[in-house]
Amino acid sequence: MKSLVVSFILLFMSISLPGVGQDQPVKIGIAGLTHSHVHWIFGSEKRGEIEIVGIAEPDKELAQRYADQYDFPMTMVYDSLDEMIAEKNLDGVTAFGSIYEHLAVVEKCAPEGIHVMVEKPLAVNMDHARKMEALAKKYGIHLLTNYETTWYPTNHEAYDMIKNDSVIGDIRKIVVRDGHKGPKKIGVDSEFLDWLTDPKLNGGGAIIDFGCYGVNLSTWLMDGSRPHKVTAVTRQFQPENNPNVDDEAIIILEYDQSVAIIQGSWNWPIGRKDMEIYGVDGVVYSDNRNDLRVRISEGYDGYNEKKYHLDDRPAPYDDPFSWFTAVIKDEVTLEPYSLSSLENNMLVVEILDAAIRSAEEGRTVSLQGN
Repeated sequence: MKSLVVSFILLFMSISLPGVGQDQPVKIGIAGLTHSHVHWIFGSEKRGEIEIVGIAEPDKELAQRYADQYDFPMTMVYDSLDEMIAEKNLDGVTAFGSIYEHLAVVEKCAPEGIHVMVEKPLAVNMDHARKMEALAKKYGIHLLTNYETTWYPTNHEAYDMIKNDSVIGDIRKIVVRDGHKGPKKIGVDSEFLDWLTDPKLNGGGAIIDFGCYGVNLSTWLMDGSRPHKVTAVTRQFQPENNPNVDDEAIIILEYDQSVAIIQGSWNWPIGRKDMEIYGVDGVVYSDNRNDLRVRISEGYDGYNEKKYHLDDRPAPYDDPFSWFTAVIKDEVTLEPYSLSSLENNMLVVEILDAAIRSAEEGRTVSLQGN
């Protein structure tokens, strides 16, 4: 009788106590392999928070290359996302196809209650973005966007210094620079290059591929404020490599008391992802993932400088897929307009749409609703 009571108590605890089973990896499906950032999730699986249980990729030759590299059986690979969803009990799906395909992924996953993380940016345009947002809200799924710079400890330290410690005073100017020599010059896979330089499948060239980083960071630093005006200039310096899209973009965002200048380029001689944040009293330089500098003004052109070399953030804030797992398990809470949030990334797409229109029409575009 005693053993029966103990068994009943243990059964009740296993049903009633929150967090039981929370240590189990979430089951993740991968939608597409043509985006080379997919290497990231295969590396992250080793951490143990996720289990990749299926891959939807019709190009079997491409899938075989990944299978050989990461030692998974081709039986994991499905011809379509529909087939994978039907056969696997998925907690989440990560999208690694073209940006244009993000909408289709959400259309198939949301009605099944499957959470989605896409690679940056959220969508190719606002029409796609609005449809994705509506589906996510209707079916109650998380719809997240992954940027490499989201996981930089320097960016978060800069945010804390400015927002919590007021180290440099109110923000007056944000300058963000992202890019490299160009996708063909750095030798991206042909499957990636094909859609990355397609204006329909990627939404644009460097203005989308690298302009989105600065818009995302500026939206975060500005607490989700919408800029009043957007002005952009695009150029094409490598027509032989990028015949159908821009490869140079400068975007200027005008806020109430500050501006953001975003430089996304496929023409940097040296790859970079860095940011400068100017306040009334000084400036914070987020030089790369781990190196940060702070200069406090002294006189006309003098300054006191401190340099920091930062360790990576603690788990799960150091890896997108560990963090995706924590969101799915309700272990972390999404803050409004945080870097991966739907609110932030809806505004990112709206601003990018305005920037493309500004560049095409040669004029400043005013955003409504301010």
